[in-house]
Amino acid sequence: MKMLAEKLILDYLSKVLPDILVTLETSTDSNYVLIERVGGLESDGVARVSFAIQSYGKTLLEACALNDRVKSAMRNIINLNPVSKVDLDSDYNWTDETTKKYRYQAVYDLVLFL
Repeated sequence: MKMLAEKLILDYLSKVLPDILVTLETSTDSNYVLIERVGGLESDGVARVSFAIQSYGKTLLEACALNDRVKSAMRNIINLNPVSKVDLDSDYNWTDETTKKYRYQAVYDLVLFL
């Protein structure tokens, strides 16, 4: 069975950020990281996938600091076997106006060999 890109990132970030909840679903925790696949395609055993990684914090500063930790961790995901490329498209404050939760979002493009 091939590795799901979502599971790869979930497992990796959970390991390198052991003190933070890393999830694929929203949480009631104050500080956590939410992984959301926002695009991708697969051809000839190569997957090109895009992810939005959202860092939530109790304060705007906590969300910003968590986003920096995520970016630092994602720089090293290139060392995982199926990952051949990782690019940070953008990162920015994206506070949720509906829920009034502070968050930053970093958008990544990855290339994986399946």
